[in-house]
Amino acid sequence: MTVKTLKDLLDEGVTGRTVLVRSDLNVPLDNGTITDPGRIIASAPTIRALAEAGAKVIVMAHLGRPKGEVVAALSLAPVAAKLGEVLGRNVQLAGDVVGQDALARSEGLTDGDVLLLENIRFDPRETSKDDAERLALAKALVELTDMNGAFVSDGFGVVHRKQASVYDVATLLPHYAGTLVATEVEVLQKLTQESERPYAVVLGGSKVSDKLAVIEALATKADTLVIGGGMFYTFLAAQGISVGNSLCEESMIDTCKDLLERFADVIHIPQDVVIADSFSADAESRTVSALDIPDGWMGLDIGPDSVERFAAILGAAKTVFWNGPMGVFEFAKFSDGTKGVAEAIIGATAKGAFSVVGGGDSAAAVRLLGLPEDGFSHISTGGGASLEYLEGKSLPGIEALEA
Repeated sequence: MTVKTLKDLLDEGVTGRTVLVRSDLNVPLDNGTITDPGRIIASAPTIRALAEAGAKVIVMAHLGRPKGEVVAALSLAPVAAKLGEVLGRNVQLAGDVVGQDALARSEGLTDGDVLLLENIRFDPRETSKDDAERLALAKALVELTDMNGAFVSDGFGVVHRKQASVYDVATLLPHYAGTLVATEVEVLQKLTQESERPYAVVLGGSKVSDKLAVIEALATKADTLVIGGGMFYTFLAAQGISVGNSLCEESMIDTCKDLLERFADVIHIPQDVVIADSFSADAESRTVSALDIPDGWMGLDIGPDSVERFAAILGAAKTVFWNGPMGVFEFAKFSDGTKGVAEAIIGATAKGAFSVVGGGDSAAAVRLLGLPEDGFSHISTGGGASLEYLEGKSLPGIEALEA
């Protein structure tokens, strides 16, 4: 990636300049309480560096999918409070996106101040497919800066979206890659261009359809592709095996059969599973062979034999990419598979392997299960963006930085 970085901007000098920063602060909330502040913590270094260098920092971010409407439950108020706590400085929250309050607050900023605009997706132009509408919002955002403004793209989790605050703003201001974006691209380039072998990929999650493109892309590059999570049961069904009430995408069965035939020497699937009589944390459970899931029961985790087998594969790897849990890790009874695989990756990392956790639920699992984040070489902040990059897709937010 040949783009200017945050360091270049800081070297140019930012004292007195207004810098628009696109961060990814899309954190999970439970009744207004942030349950995992990982993205806020990851976004803080770029914001802090700019503020400490004397910039007037205006942060743009989204929360959830308000679909262009003001949704009180998706206000960035709790995010502003947590960001201020992490930064150790006051973070103002504008009452709107580019309205009177945002304009008044931006005009009142002094060197080192941080202003967070309200949820950028409250404005329907942010996600519009109409180029002119997005550009109009981008111009309104730029008007919040001074004549010497700049744009820093630091929300890797959204760079695969052609949105006003991600793409269009970069066409109007001098643009730079923030620490997060620059690091993420560097890591993903290492996975795609310089991966040391053996290269093992671990994919989980609920749907094959969500991961089909990345399975196709990585099955030709990796030495081993381990599949778990809900999507495994569609692969099982593709072999003519009954999966009971387990999650299964009927429309993907033929595709899975084809994948198993084409990549028989690469794809590895579980041999035993932990099943439950209902989808709940306190469901009755037992471990059975993947060939013997009874009617009325559903698989919610991979079994201990599969964990042991996968751990042996991962323990020998020099490069590991993991995206997606092995089971319903949110329920303690069905978290052992995800934890076991994660611990195997940590073990490989300790022996010198380069390991990447591909964001999303995998990153959440690391924190929820109390695993050491520094046990992995890198934990991505953008699951969807990571997958699209590895699929070989062009990311609009990165393209804009290269222009």
